[in-house]
Amino acid sequence: MLKGRLPQLKTTGRQALAAAPMVAAVSLAVMGLAMSASSSVRPDLDRTAEAVARATGGDLTPNGLKLIMARLDPGQLAIARRFDPGLNQPELYGLTPGWESLSLGGKPSLDAGVSGVAAQQLNAAMPAAFGALQPAKPFDLRPATEADRRRALRCLTQAVYYEAALEPSEGQEGVAQVVLNRVRDPNYPNTVCGVVYQGAERTTGCQFSFTCDGALSRAPIPWAWSRAARVAERALAGHVATRVGTATHYHADYVHPWWSPTLAKITQVGAHIFYRWKGAPGESKAFVQRSAGREPVIDEARFARPRILLAADSVEEALAGATPNQLRTVEIDGQTRVVGIASLGGRRQASKEEIAAINERLKAYEAAPAVAVAPPPPGVTAMAVEEVGKPAA
Repeated sequence: MLKGRLPQLKTTGRQALAAAPMVAAVSLAVMGLAMSASSSVRPDLDRTAEAVARATGGDLTPNGLKLIMARLDPGQLAIARRFDPGLNQPELYGLTPGWESLSLGGKPSLDAGVSGVAAQQLNAAMPAAFGALQPAKPFDLRPATEADRRRALRCLTQAVYYEAALEPSEGQEGVAQVVLNRVRDPNYPNTVCGVVYQGAERTTGCQFSFTCDGALSRAPIPWAWSRAARVAERALAGHVATRVGTATHYHADYVHPWWSPTLAKITQVGAHIFYRWKGAPGESKAFVQRSAGREPVIDEARFARPRILLAADSVEEALAGATPNQLRTVEIDGQTRVVGIASLGGRRQASKEEIAAINERLKAYEAAPAVAVAPPPPGVTAMAVEEVGKPAA
């Protein structure tokens, strides 16, 4: 029977390929459900082809696929749409129904390529650049004093701990390698602490986020700190993370930063993807800068405090122009406060004027005289009604 239908199946296949650019992703998902919902419990290839051919009349253009959609009940159609990656639905991100109200953090971004599953897919689709892995030479610290060596070790340990505390050993070694590569790169400071804390004195622009987001205020976990310190010691002693080579950049795989396509992707280790400069600046011979030997003294207490973005006289002034879920660290009356507008699940935040009008209407409602209740008609016995849940006067 299948042999007799081979010409028809070939024709149907050619039509499907020709129509592929025009077919919506949801229709393809629906077609899969239609196949699984045919009369056979476990349809073979010929029965499946026959079911599709009967439903579409051999037409696999969008018009034919609409015929398949018409055969689905609302539940099947909802399932097809729920798992259709082309529709970019919240369910694809594993979000609980009603997530808008459950999370005070507000709606996560569902923009493709920004974060989450879509970012992981984009990162996985980007291949490693041909010849991107270049060997790095062992790092030569040469500290001027023992105090400089201790400062370099502490700064590098902080970078490994706060950036990759739960990463595998190779992942932590990769982070340390990036820091030391930057020390030897003429585009960056020539000290370990200078590289780690570069830009931390500004409200924006810190190279490592833990130096400007207040993470340093949290005491490290002893066992994880000791592990990071061992990785840092080995790196300063000349150990090379061969898997990342001359990498000078990295990011987590659940984000897709705008700059990633501008660099040469080397590899992924754990949750981090490593990159180097394209062309000659990323070659081994370009890392010619020598360590200064004298490490700067870092005021960790200063960098452990959240950044003061502005001073304000009131919370209202501090939130002027703020968007929902945007947190601001401000100083009000000499006190540092973190303020923000909580998301209400996509609902618009009411203005002060609207809130005042609502309160006035509530006052008028509460002050309104009680409505007189008409007496019951003859033969009807009036019964007292207990108001459940009424607060005591």
